[in-house]
Amino acid sequence: MIDLKILLPEKTFLKRKVKKIVAEAENGWFCLLPRHTDFITFLTPGILILTTPEGKDLYWAIDEGILIKYEKKVIISTRNAIEGEDLVELKNRVEEIFIKTDEKEKDAQIALSKLEADFVRSFLNLEAHE
Repeated sequence: MIDLKILLPEKTFLKRKVKKIVAEAENGWFCLLPRHTDFITFLTPGILILTTPEGKDLYWAIDEGILIKYEKKVIISTRNAIEGEDLVELKNRVEEIFIKTDEKEKDAQIALSKLEADFVRSFLNLEAHE
């Protein structure tokens, strides 16, 4: 078995034993088993497939990150990870989260635009009084 940890910036997201890990790096897909050689690689945003000790595949959408394998341990550090029971559910969850993120970004952009406009108005008022 592989002792897997998935780390997010603010917490340990997942800690469990798995039989197999399938992930994607910049040079393509790869599979990790407990007796594979130790290595480090950068992960691209995409799908992470974990096989449980019972043989069930679990699917995760992950952001870019880094994977470190040493002995029978694997640590994945990434900014975001989302679990799905199957690929259809995972796709729906990712889309939902991206829609919420896009809405938050739009709200932040509107607030920033208002702040910039207020700053320019204040600056023009200062110039008018000189």
